[in-house]
This record gives sequence, structure tokens and C-alpha cells, in this order.
Amino acid sequence: MIAPVLSLRNVRKAFGPIEIIRGVTLDIVPGERHAVIGPNGAGKSTLFHLISGQYVPTSGDILLEGLPIGGLPPHLVNRQGLARSFQITNIFPGLSVFENLRLAAMRRFRLDRVAWRRASGYGAVTALVEDLLEQVRLAKRASTIASELSYSEQRSLEIGMTLASDPKVVLLDEPMAGMSHEETEYTTELIRDITQGRTLLIVEHDMDVVFRLSDRISVLVYGELIATGTPQEIRGNAQVREAYLGEEVS
Repeated sequence: MIAPVLSLRNVRKAFGPIEIIRGVTLDIVPGERHAVIGPNGAGKSTLFHLISGQYVPTSGDILLEGLPIGGLPPHLVNRQGLARSFQITNIFPGLSVFENLRLAAMRRFRLDRVAWRRASGYGAVTALVEDLLEQVRLAKRASTIASELSYSEQRSLEIGMTLASDPKVVLLDEPMAGMSHEETEYTTELIRDITQGRTLLIVEHDMDVVFRLSDRISVLVYGELIATGTPQEIRGNAQVREAYLGEEVS
């Protein structure tokens, strides 16, 4: 049996008397693409915040390769090997594509607080940035100011910045939000390509993307997981259809 790379054990999160996450237990195995779906208000973003360190669990355990990360601040979670993107694009709009990726790459080499040497002097950083540019298909846009990119290109840049730390687990929070059909197609294929051999945990509302991209899917409703399975199993699950999918998969 393959040991999970990411494990949640009876994770709960309450804000005052209101419990948002209600005892989530889930194993993510290395190399799988795993989607979390559910209706608005189900707790999906809260769950991502717990895994990535923005929130501290009220109770329960979150383990990355068997080591506890629940309650660690985000920068330490990242150093343990987990990186995430957000629903709202999180880039430096006034810097070029290359400079955005270089800043992210410098964090990987613990150089982001070194002020006594020019960033261009680090050959390993430059080599990593050039590789990331190719991976996210932005090599021809390296000198472009980030604010001048199309929306899908900005999302691609953010994904590249997420990959800069060489994470064991990548979390993507609604990467297709606000995209046109053509942009969604492009970004879906990009995510498929760059997550080959990586572990992906994704929250996404576009069910076509979810069923095309995922190896397994977990369904979160009112803070509880009601089902986990392959896309085929989720499509055929009567409880899931009643609670969430409805006619979307008919």
C-alpha cells in the first residue's frame, strides 16, 4: 500500500460556536490529482486555508509525509514541501514575468532577504526561472510587465511561482475562475502538463475540468466529506447527485 503524502485526520475548524469543517479525514497519495468539490459555503476554501497554514485547526491532525504541519505558519508549511495558489491572482503586477518568477525562485534558495548582491548574479536562480518559463509557456513573455498579461497568462504566472519552491504537493484554489472557454481549455492542459509526477489538490467549480483532470474526487458538503472516489464513482453516487451535482453530470 502506498503511504499518503498528505493526510487529514478528523480535522475540525470552528469560528466561535460555528463549526465550518466537521471532522474531515482524507489521504492524498503521491502523484495523484485530487479535486475537492462542493456547493458554495461547503468549507472548501477553509479546508485549503487549514492545509496551507492560513488557519489553525481547532482539532485534528494534518500530516505532510507523516510530519505534522497543522498550525504551522504558511512559510514553514511551504518549506516542508506544500505550495498553493489563491482564488485571486497573487502576483507583482509592476514587475516583469521574469522578475516575478525570480522572486519566487529566490525564496527556494533562501535568498529572498539577501540585499548585498545583485539577483542577476545567481546562476542557479536564473536557470530555474528559465525552466519555469518554459513549463508555464511564458518564455516569449519573460520581459512583459505582469499587469499587461492576459488573465489566463497571469494565472499561468502564478502557477509558475507556486512551482518555484519545488513542492511535493500543489494546492490550486479555483484556477479557472473568471476564465473564458478558450482560457479554461488552455489552463486545463497546462495544469495537466506541469503536474505530471506531482501531487495536486485542486478546488474547482467547473465540473468538466474536474472530471477531465482528476484521478479522484472528494465531495464536501456543510464541512463534511460525503464521498471520495474516482470520477466514475462520483458520477454514479446518488448521494452526491442529490447533494450537489444534480443535472450537471446527467
